[in-house]
Amino acid sequence: MPLTEALAILMVAAVIAALMAGYPVALTLAGVSLMFAVLGHILGVGGLALLGALPQRIYGIMTNDVLLAIPLFIFMGVMLERSDIAGDLLERMGRLFGSLRGGLGYSVVIVGALLAASTGIVGATAVTMGLIMLPAMMRHGYDPRLAAGTVAASATLAQIIPPSTVLVVLGDQLNNAYQAAQLAQGKFAPNVISVSDLFAGAIVPGLLLVGLYLLYLIAMAALRPKTCPAVSATAAPAATGLLESLLAPVVLIAAVLGSILYGVATPTEAASVGAVGAILLAARKAPLRGLMMPVVEKTTQITAMIFLILIGATLFSLVFRALGGDDMVHRALSKLPGGVNGAVLAVMLAMFLLGFVMDAFEIIFVVVPIVAPALLTMPGVDPVWLGIMMAVNLQTSYIHPPLGPTLFYLRGVAPPEITTRHIYVGIIPFVLIQIVALVVLWFLPGLATALPHALYGR
Repeated sequence: MPLTEALAILMVAAVIAALMAGYPVALTLAGVSLMFAVLGHILGVGGLALLGALPQRIYGIMTNDVLLAIPLFIFMGVMLERSDIAGDLLERMGRLFGSLRGGLGYSVVIVGALLAASTGIVGATAVTMGLIMLPAMMRHGYDPRLAAGTVAASATLAQIIPPSTVLVVLGDQLNNAYQAAQLAQGKFAPNVISVSDLFAGAIVPGLLLVGLYLLYLIAMAALRPKTCPAVSATAAPAATGLLESLLAPVVLIAAVLGSILYGVATPTEAASVGAVGAILLAARKAPLRGLMMPVVEKTTQITAMIFLILIGATLFSLVFRALGGDDMVHRALSKLPGGVNGAVLAVMLAMFLLGFVMDAFEIIFVVVPIVAPALLTMPGVDPVWLGIMMAVNLQTSYIHPPLGPTLFYLRGVAPPEITTRHIYVGIIPFVLIQIVALVVLWFLPGLATALPHALYGR
C-alpha cells in the first residue's frame, strides 16, 4: 500500500477515535486534518501548499446561495416553536382521536408529520411533543416504551419530510459529488442535482414512514390493546377549532414547499417567505419584542454549529483527497462483491453504523464527499434515489441508542415514570421500521424518483 493511502486510512481512524473520545466534531475534523497535512509534508508525500485552496473553499461555503436557506429554515422552525402551534395541534388532535384505541399515538404521528413539514427541526419537535404528549399518554395508561418510542420517532420525521435542513445540506454535498463524478467521466457540462430534487424525492418516502408508523400503532392496538387504551372521556374538539389549528401550518407548508416544488421560488427564497410567515404567526400569540431575541440567539447557535462543522469537513476532504483517499475509496467500492449493489449496500451499512456515534450533519459532511463521487460514477445509480436512501438511513442516527440526540431531548423532558431504558427499548421497533422503509426504497426506487421526474423531467 502506498504511503499516501496509508496516511489517508490513519487520518480517518484518528478522526473516529477522537470523536468517540468526546472531542468536538468541527475541531476534530480540522485539527486532525491539519496534523496529517503537516505529517505528509514532513514525509515528503504531500505539501502544505494544498492548504492554499482552503480560504477559497471557505469563501465558497459562506457565499453559497443554497446554504443560505439553512439559517432561514432554522429561524422559521425556532419561531414556530415559540408560537405554540404544536401545542394547539397536539391538544386538538389528541381530543379528536383519543376515543380510539391508540388514538393518542395516532395524534403524535400526524402532528409530527405536520410539524416536520412546517418547521424542519427535530429537536424542537421532540421537546414540544415530549412535554405535551408524554404526560398525557402516561396519565391515560399507555405503555411507557410505546409512548416514548412513538414521540421520538415522530419527531425525527422533521429530518426527512421537506423542508428539512438535513436535506438542504445533503443536496448541496450530493450536487458537488455528482458534478465531480461527471467531470471524472469526461463530461465538462455536468448536470446538477438541486435541493428541490431532493425535496420532491423525499415526499413519498416521508409519507411512507408516516404510514408505517401508523400501521405499527394499529397493530399494537389490535394485538396488545392494554399498551394503548382509548381515552373515552376525551371530548372531540369543535370543527372550527380544529380547522383553525390546522390552517396556519397547512398554509405555511403550501407557501414554502409548494413554491419550491413548482419552481416559483428557490429554496432560499421560499425559506425567507417561511421565516416571515413564522414571524406573523408568532405575533398572534405573543409580543415579538420578547420572542425575537431568544429566537435569533438560538438560530445563530445552530447555524454556527452547522457551518463550523462544514468548514472542518472541507479541510478534512481537501487533505483526504490530496493523500489519494478518494481514488482508494473508488477502487475499494468497485472491487466489492455484488458490483454496484454491493457498493451501495456497503455504504448504507457504514452510514448506519456511524449513526451510533455521529449525527446526520457530521456523517453528511465527512462521508458523502468521500463515497458519493465513486458511487455516482457507477452505472444505474440515480443521484436522487441515492440521496433519499442516505436521508432515510441518516434519520436513524437521530434515534440510535445510545447516542441518538432525540433520545437525549426526550430524556430531558420525559416525566419521572419514563426511564432511559423505556426510551431505548421503545425506539427499537421504529428503527426496524426505518430499515423496512429502506428495503422498500431499494426495491421500488420509483418512490423516490417518480415525483422529481414528473415535476422536473429528470
